Amino acid sequence: MAFNFDQRIDRRHSDSLKWNKYADQDILPLWVADTDFRSPDCVIEAIKTRAVHGIFGYGDTPVAFIDSAIAWLASRYQWHVNPEWIVVLPGVVSGLNLAVRAFTAPDELTIAPTPIYPPFRGSAKLAERGQLNLPLTLKQGRWVLDMDAAEDQLTGKERLLMLCNPQNPGGTVYRRDELQAQLEFAQKHDLIVCSDEIHSDLLLEPGAKHIPFASLSGDAAQRSVTLMSPSKSFNIAGLGASIAIIPDAELRARFNRMRRGIVPDVDILALTAAAAAWREGEPWLQAQNTYLRSNRDWLVSQVNKMTGLSVAAPEATYLAWIDASALGVASPALYFEKHGLGLTAGREFGNDQFVRLNFGCTRALLDEAVARLKRAVAARI
Repeated sequence: MAFNFDQRIDRRHSDSLKWNKYADQDILPLWVADTDFRSPDCVIEAIKTRAVHGIFGYGDTPVAFIDSAIAWLASRYQWHVNPEWIVVLPGVVSGLNLAVRAFTAPDELTIAPTPIYPPFRGSAKLAERGQLNLPLTLKQGRWVLDMDAAEDQLTGKERLLMLCNPQNPGGTVYRRDELQAQLEFAQKHDLIVCSDEIHSDLLLEPGAKHIPFASLSGDAAQRSVTLMSPSKSFNIAGLGASIAIIPDAELRARFNRMRRGIVPDVDILALTAAAAAWREGEPWLQAQNTYLRSNRDWLVSQVNKMTGLSVAAPEATYLAWIDASALGVASPALYFEKHGLGLTAGREFGNDQFVRLNFGCTRALLDEAVARLKRAVAARI
């Protein structure tokens, strides 16, 4: 089956957060993490079929949604999840915030890598919790955590280790031995682990394999909350359907108590779309990943030829974490914006000398973005 990811779809008048940010400006929006690809037909047809029914009263979580999630996890990751472990959420971000509030007291701390997806930092700030940030370092082209380096920084008040795998913004897919080191760190310091694995399906590096943290061992499962969703994989983030997988009954009860009366149930159309994506979307996903891999390879090759810029090839996601520290500008994001590129500022992730570029777009748009990057860099030379 052929899929056309080169198709340009005008999103400027579709209430798109991504495209509306620069409405009526000659700035390419390559910032927030959704793609410009039309979602798979199986998702669209499932929504149409449900809509034709014509009644949208209060819904219950359909068995088809839970079954599709369990089948997806078993097929892709050989991770066998029990239905009662699953908590349905309207988004992974709400899961991050719930985990912080459910598993830490006001005088306790969370631990998170840096740079990191902004809601990791925001969840601690909103809950008025402290956060210890462990720096990621670039080793052999991969952004990795050094758990041993964290030992001298611990206060004894840490309760929650927050992981992101594949890593956002760096794109690292953690190997089994790296995950094992994170587990041993959590065991040593009696930490609960919240693992955001929303990009787990978007593997670009040949041979890379996603390993859910909770699947490492029985102990890993019992101390963990795993957050997943088809939203990034199938470009349905605007619908909002995610899951928290919490094998331990006591942790699950604490998590559910915290959400009660605050976090709403998930929209019935979102559940319909998510189930269809997991049930029938595999061929589309594989084709998309092939397209994204080509985009990644082209972008990385071009950026690393530009004076003042460098980027490590992300092993997963459609996000490039570009080092602009040698460019010599105070804010690379603002500088590139003046040259027609809307990128995410590195400050939001913890390092203002970087920018994050979303290459989940048509090759034609990416080519134009690369041309603008080159002109922006040339203006500094």
